[in-house]
Amino acid sequence: SLKRLEEIVETLERGDASLDDAVILYEEGVQISKQCAEKLKAAELKIKKLSKEIDGQFTLNESDEA
Repeated sequence: SLKRLEEIVETLERGDASLDDAVILYEEGVQISKQCAEKLKAAELKIKKLSKEIDGQFTLNESDEA
């Protein structure tokens, strides 16, 4: 997803897309950006739920509120 978003940004920055194509690419980029943000948020929540035990082992506490 991130690679596609980079491709879209590069295409838009070059300015060689027609206005219609640029709008379509922009819309796609916004959707991909939202998806990436959601994935990042989910990963951050999982990390926040990780807790280190006394012996140094990490466990995932699914019941903890983040």
